[in-house]
Amino acid sequence: MPERSPHRVLWLTEHYPPSRGGMSQSCDRIVRGLRASGVEVDVAHLTRRARPWGVTREHGGRLLSAPLGDDHEHALRRLWTAVTAENLTGYSHVVAFGGTYAMLAAPVLSALLGAPLITLLRGNDIDVGVFSMRRRGVLADALRASSRVCVVARSHAPLVSALAPDAAVTYVANSVDAAQWRILPSERERGRAWREGNVRPGRRTIGLIGQLKVKKGVGFFLDALAASGHAEAFHLLLVGEVEESVTEWLAGHEVPHSSMPFLERYDLPAVYAGCDLVALPSFYDGMPNVALEAAALGVPLIASDAGGLADVADDEIGFVFPAGDAHACRSAIDRAVRAGDGELAKLGAAGAERVRRDFTPAAETAGYLAVLDAVSVNTVSVNTVP
Repeated sequence: MPERSPHRVLWLTEHYPPSRGGMSQSCDRIVRGLRASGVEVDVAHLTRRARPWGVTREHGGRLLSAPLGDDHEHALRRLWTAVTAENLTGYSHVVAFGGTYAMLAAPVLSALLGAPLITLLRGNDIDVGVFSMRRRGVLADALRASSRVCVVARSHAPLVSALAPDAAVTYVANSVDAAQWRILPSERERGRAWREGNVRPGRRTIGLIGQLKVKKGVGFFLDALAASGHAEAFHLLLVGEVEESVTEWLAGHEVPHSSMPFLERYDLPAVYAGCDLVALPSFYDGMPNVALEAAALGVPLIASDAGGLADVADDEIGFVFPAGDAHACRSAIDRAVRAGDGELAKLGAAGAERVRRDFTPAAETAGYLAVLDAVSVNTVSVNTVP
């Protein structure tokens, strides 16, 4: 059993299982890591699902289900009633894990509970929120009320400072457990069988995986691929929710491709097993789980340097280009075409080693523990973005 931590945290989030997607995965991973280290974490899940209000015990804390419903203001006010009714007090910290409603409620609950606020920004919170008429005020208030702001990309620190110049910022990278995240023989066989049935011999498969929103640059990548003259060298595998404009583009161009619906995380190893490369051509981003997952499994990346991708990827583990630079993206595609199988294998091995060394759950948990240790009622924080 871990030694009991002095910290007791009220954790506000819109992203927690059973919600799907990378943010829910990240939230669950961080909470489990802190709880395993002895921190008591009570999660208030501001869920968009139709679920009953209630408090249940989980290992290492409680789960307070708080459905937002159609009246979000009522839900946030009722959350405070639920906290007091359940006598959920004595917190050392309040944490807002991204999302507009978590950041809207957290400063108020922090003040009412007399506990310092820590805001954990994910990609969209800062990338889009700083330019959003609807969200910027909420974001700015949360940043200014925070004793510490945590970011998953070093490049996000200047955006935080643009809204809250005095905010103390700490970079804590996302992680993947390489010991558990691996391709089983049966999954490798499924990947091989899929390729055999869908990909013409001699073509390399490029995976585009996840919630493929506009910011992910899929349309930009398709244009670059077509302009590169190498479209016939690849077979694209799009896995997840795709913008309608991408579907229309594919219908109007003869680019070899296949599509799959959004898949849960543990259905993905067989998908990665079928890929020679994974593309992340984002215009802006946090630190995508897909980048760490693919690299951990030895799949080289074609990636922009947007957000946290710059902290993960370089030419030692893939083919990198400046975000939004169409010429450089075409050049990266050209380099990927010309790379031999041995070079791809070398890039993949280097990526797997980097993730095992630098992006571990232990390091991620240690980063957040250090923030909890540094931030208390009587502590003034300082910037720690190397």
